[in-house]
Amino acid sequence: RLGGFGKLFNRIAAAVVPIRQLASSATQQPQWQSHRNSTACAARKKRGGHARPAGEEDAMEEDGLSAPIGQHPHPDIDAEFLAEAEEGQGTSLAPFMDAVVKVFCIHTEPNFSLPWQRKRQMNSTSSGFVASFGGKRCLLTNAHSVDYHTQVKVKRRGDDRKFLAKVLSIGVDCDVALLDVEDPTFWEGVTPLLFGVLPKLQDSVAVVGYPIGGDTISVTAGVVSRIEVTEYTHGSTDLLAIQIDAAINGGNSGGPVFNSKGECCGIAFQALVGSDVENCGYVIPTPVVHHFLTDFQRTAGFTGFPALGLQWQRMESDALRRAYGMAKGQKGVLVRNVNPTSAAAVALCSDDVVLSFDGIDISNDGTVPFRTGERIAFSYLISNKFVGDECVLRVLRKGEVLELPIRLSKPAALIPPHLCNRDPSYFIVAGLVFTAVSEPYLQSEYGSDFATDSPVKLLEKLYHGMPKSPDEEVVVLSQVLACDATLGYEDIYNVQVSKFNGVPVRNLRHLAELVAACGEAYMRWDLEYNEVVVLETAAALQATPDIMASHGLPHVMSADMRAIPGLQWPQPVQQALLAAVPNGAEVVAV
Repeated sequence: RLGGFGKLFNRIAAAVVPIRQLASSATQQPQWQSHRNSTACAARKKRGGHARPAGEEDAMEEDGLSAPIGQHPHPDIDAEFLAEAEEGQGTSLAPFMDAVVKVFCIHTEPNFSLPWQRKRQMNSTSSGFVASFGGKRCLLTNAHSVDYHTQVKVKRRGDDRKFLAKVLSIGVDCDVALLDVEDPTFWEGVTPLLFGVLPKLQDSVAVVGYPIGGDTISVTAGVVSRIEVTEYTHGSTDLLAIQIDAAINGGNSGGPVFNSKGECCGIAFQALVGSDVENCGYVIPTPVVHHFLTDFQRTAGFTGFPALGLQWQRMESDALRRAYGMAKGQKGVLVRNVNPTSAAAVALCSDDVVLSFDGIDISNDGTVPFRTGERIAFSYLISNKFVGDECVLRVLRKGEVLELPIRLSKPAALIPPHLCNRDPSYFIVAGLVFTAVSEPYLQSEYGSDFATDSPVKLLEKLYHGMPKSPDEEVVVLSQVLACDATLGYEDIYNVQVSKFNGVPVRNLRHLAELVAACGEAYMRWDLEYNEVVVLETAAALQATPDIMASHGLPHVMSADMRAIPGLQWPQPVQQALLAAVPNGAEVVAV
């Protein structure tokens, strides 16, 4: 499943090639599509280079209406009739299409492998729209459309001006962003869209936006294929989503999806691609959008979607249910682990059987009733609430049924799926580069297949690890920059740091504090796989400024680390010691 439908100008080849590779590996349909493209090219050559879409030529020839592009087959048709027809068509589309805008964004993403640097800025285009919520107008698009933005501009349909936009809130979890334009002329004549209810299966929908393939607005139609809890790739969160069979292409991100009444029933945001997949697009439904906007009204920001922080198991086995003392007719899911950073950790424990959530019974497969004749994952009930809300869980514990009031929270992840547009943290000692692991870091190191190509130890923590405290991080020795002090360690990279001088490391800040306070002759890092890195403290002090000069490092630690009160490396006393050493002399640990 691919997110990020911004039409990347500087990376259009990189974005298109993987899709073409997947299409060429399919059996029939992609080959047929390739054949149609070839036919279209041949038709253009016969027509003297006109870029007419494939199929249009055949249709006109069947009717005996072969004519050059832009010229009506019957030139004697009254021009006023054509003008009236075009005017009538435009009027029918204007009430909702005029509220759709094109979003231009300049991104400057950090280099997670070299966290003191940033990547080259790139441009993207996507879609957005003006809507009405709570009596106020709002300008919405996707979060990944303005990810790590440095400048955002929007342009209305039929207007040649671009207006500077300000990002008010980014909901990374739900892939929605709220924008604002200060120029009052942008809002003149705009009729905000109204949000509709959640559609039903087989309801007709239309996707409107500015996808790749042209500069003007585009409309594609389809039906609702499925409604269920789906993974949002940008935020790695499981939320309610609508699957449709209408085409969603690069640039459609952030565009509205309309129902038959002309109401906005969701926001286009991602698609499923592959050799055995056809017409599988996903839409953020209005309940999720309303949750994001309500959260902004309540907090002037984004607090996210709550979760219980459970790892649970289905109880479809009769033997398993009998072993846990479940009576006939009782259903539920088995709690395997509880995230210690979750507010539910004070009430739930392993081997509890969760029977219901707020009075709604949970089935053995973890689903709950959803509308008429449908079922959905019970996490849908949790995502409808807000961080800090109360709920009641009915659980079976050692044969006793308990009613447990629980305050919902947003548990921390041992390896976070995103940094919420923050720069990555780093800390450098001599040539040793330390950083905290995140999914963007793994993707930077191991590519799009990081979920399988990353080291096994890190993957285990990614999929099954839970932090013992909210500030716990997986700190790794990212790489070793060559210098005399680090001679012999150059081949060590992406190995977790477990201890420094015998003290367990909680997070990157803790490691920096331990190093800054080190008064011993040697610095020792205990790594995963029982590897050990030892440096002489004095030699590390002397090598650090040389490393900074040779590799063009602006600082030995990231900006967020430098902002920590009292944290400095090297310490002023250590810097004074180095300044007193004559040129050419060597500092030796004693």
